[in-house]
Amino acid sequence: MRVLITGGSGFLGSHIADALSNRGYEVIILDTCPSPFLRDNQTFVQGSILEVDVVDRAIEGCDVVYHMAAISDIDAACLAPVETIRVNVLGTALLLEASRNADINRFIYASSVYVYSDFGSFYRTSKQASELLIEDYWERYALPFTILRFGSLYGPRADDRNGVYRMLKQALEKQHIIYPGNGEESREYIHIFDAAESAIDILDVKFKNENLNLTGIEKMTSREMLEMIKEMMRDTVKIEFQNNARSAHYVRTPYNYAPKLGKKLIRDTYVDFGQGLLNCMREIDEARKGET
Repeated sequence: MRVLITGGSGFLGSHIADALSNRGYEVIILDTCPSPFLRDNQTFVQGSILEVDVVDRAIEGCDVVYHMAAISDIDAACLAPVETIRVNVLGTALLLEASRNADINRFIYASSVYVYSDFGSFYRTSKQASELLIEDYWERYALPFTILRFGSLYGPRADDRNGVYRMLKQALEKQHIIYPGNGEESREYIHIFDAAESAIDILDVKFKNENLNLTGIEKMTSREMLEMIKEMMRDTVKIEFQNNARSAHYVRTPYNYAPKLGKKLIRDTYVDFGQGLLNCMREIDEARKGET
């Protein structure tokens, strides 16, 4: 089976590409930036989802599309609303049209638990609009889909746009974590390995035309997570809460608005949160040593 992944050079996309390749799928990655994780058995096409001719070339002969490309940082989306709508909504519409023309068997979309929320600002709005577009394409053109609403992801290949990565990096480099909230923010963390494997499991026909929540089961407050990091660092880390109101981010739950009921998908086995954090620390530390 031939699979196209938009945004396949990024944090989530590259792991999904690897998981697909590991299971024997033919993988084509479409991204604006070359993938540093590209395998010999994967094909890379450089370009934007807004470039119709590039998309048409990349999607030719494909059976499935994984649409991961987006402006996915909430704070960045708040600062660039027009670009966020252009990339996240128009880009999705153009890709849906290309998928319809190419007779794609399944359109898989990376959404967010923020679609349920009053929070998330322009990022949330772009995800809600894209979900509605996907449902419209199913109703009008019978284009099969699966919507994956991801929770708080963490793990290898993350960068400063990832909240867990930022905190671990501060702990290792400065022994001082400055957290913008009050520590009572609650999240369900899911390791990127588990998220990627689940994103392949849903190719099963029983998940066709479903909305699925991939949030894991590792639920804790930010304060609890920071205390865990501090303990792992043998209490050498100072934690500072700024108690700033982060208007675009939810505190306890994103579930205020429900566009369509989503089923929660949990794997039988999963990466332990503590072990996952330790592995992230090791990767960050090795990268720092490599720079010196």
